[in-house]
Order: sequence, then structure tokens, then C-alpha cells
Amino acid sequence: MPAVRPLPETGSIFLDARGGDRALRVSWHQEAGMVVLSLWRDNVCAGSFRLAIDEVPDLITVLQAGLVRSYEDARDRLTVLGSASA
Repeated sequence: MPAVRPLPETGSIFLDARGGDRALRVSWHQEAGMVVLSLWRDNVCAGSFRLAIDEVPDLITVLQAGLVRSYEDARDRLTVLGSASA
């Protein structure tokens, strides 16, 4: 089995909500002009995706739009619940 490589200096780990030692690692590789998104389970890399640095803003835009939509939906649900109890 290959050895686990340490996360580069600029990166982060996000744990999967399902648990089970699942994680997403995000590692920046400026020297190669990319960011690597890798899926891990039990300290074994199950898959990776290399994204060119110039494509990162598009990914951020998609994530931000989803986050805004989630907040708007939550606000709308709270508004409906608030008016139903009034």
C-alpha cells in the first residue's frame, strides 16, 4: 500500500458528513498551476481531480451561488414557520 503523503503547506481537509473516515483534501500546487481535490477513505486516496488555478474562480462562483440559495431557502422556511405560528 502506498504511503500517505502529507498535505502541502497550503491546503485543507474537510470531513464527510457521513463519517466513516471519509474526507476531501484540497491542496494547492502553485508550481504546477493547479489545485488538487482528492477523496480519501481510511487514509487511502480513492480519487483525485486536478483543477487549473484559472478555473478556481468558476468553482467558487458555483459554491457561492449554492450557499446563497441555501440561505435564501432557510430564510423562506423560517418566514413561513413564523407566519404560521402568528
